[in-house]
Amino acid sequence: MQPDERGQPGLAVVITGGTRGIGAGIARVFLQAGGRVLVCGRNQPADPGQLPAAAGRSALFCQADVREPEQAHRLVAAAVKEFGRIDVVISNAGGSPEVAAATASPRFHQKIIELNLLAPLQVAQSANSVMQGQDGGGSIIMIGSVSGLRPSPGTAAYGAAKAGLHHLVTSLAIEWAQKVRLNCVAPGFVETPGSADHYGDADGTAAVRRTVPMQRMATPDDVAAACLFLASQQASYISGSTLVLHGGGEPPAFLAARGAR
Repeated sequence: MQPDERGQPGLAVVITGGTRGIGAGIARVFLQAGGRVLVCGRNQPADPGQLPAAAGRSALFCQADVREPEQAHRLVAAAVKEFGRIDVVISNAGGSPEVAAATASPRFHQKIIELNLLAPLQVAQSANSVMQGQDGGGSIIMIGSVSGLRPSPGTAAYGAAKAGLHHLVTSLAIEWAQKVRLNCVAPGFVETPGSADHYGDADGTAAVRRTVPMQRMATPDDVAAACLFLASQQASYISGSTLVLHGGGEPPAFLAARGAR
């Protein structure tokens, strides 16, 4: 992805939710690989110096709430204006606080599904309209979750939205071939500066880590490496797939129960 011997620029990359956590890690890895990167978020960073940076370059920023169709379209238009094309779109913005499905409001469920399913679809629609008309097409990568592959108690709407996201790429990969490839990366536990919000204090995080067969959580760089591979020519025949990153998965509950007897 580095500029070639003629000095041609690297891939033009758009990352939603790319200012922190997993999204920032993805941005740094693509910058390091020579990409030109535009990230978006709902709020302007207080300090532009906090934007992801690597290899002496920083990501550009576009303020956008991708749950709003017109703002998703504006994000894509901003990337085309800046770079002249879009090679890779990574829909990373998402998430959900833990809440019981029985007591969550209909509005809450609506917002979670908008963010985790409808927003990636809206960004993908706008990006596809550009990619279909450019040489080389493009690659769209959705950041899913193992929550969409197994039960997700406490985040039921989130898990359902991620399951829908995994299915979405299978359909769009057929509809938008031959110019655009669509794939999904589904991480399990990921350790970020905000991990405590999900896994508790240091002891809680360590306890969760021990449940993973590889005895560690993923890092943002692990997720970024998967995205970099799926965006590359090495993955040129991969489309409509979900790549699961879970360190070996979650051991069946009956094993722990058997050991506790």
